Amino acid sequence: MEFALILPILVLLLFGIVEFGRAYNAKIALQGAVRDGARVLAIGPTAGDPVTKVIDSAPSLDAGKLSVTTSGSPCTSGTQATVTATYPLTYDIPLFGSATWTLSATGAMRCGG
Repeated sequence: MEFALILPILVLLLFGIVEFGRAYNAKIALQGAVRDGARVLAIGPTAGDPVTKVIDSAPSLDAGKLSVTTSGSPCTSGTQATVTATYPLTYDIPLFGSATWTLSATGAMRCGG
């Protein structure tokens, strides 16, 4: 009897922890990817395309949902190169519901070292 009262709370807590872990993992992947993209943008056109670098640096994220913007191009010495990316992450917690979080990360590096 008591277990039947506590079970919904335990299920909600368990799935909440799992979904938080997924969101945290996606946020860390997104932050690392924009850092790599900002590095490519700060080095210059010889290093490659920063948007492609962001997408390649986050293989755990769905590339079709990833939105990347850059600023500071062309990069002149002493200015700042900035890469921003957003990613919609849908979560579903039984007994609670589902929704979408929009994760965002920004990476910036100084041009010209």
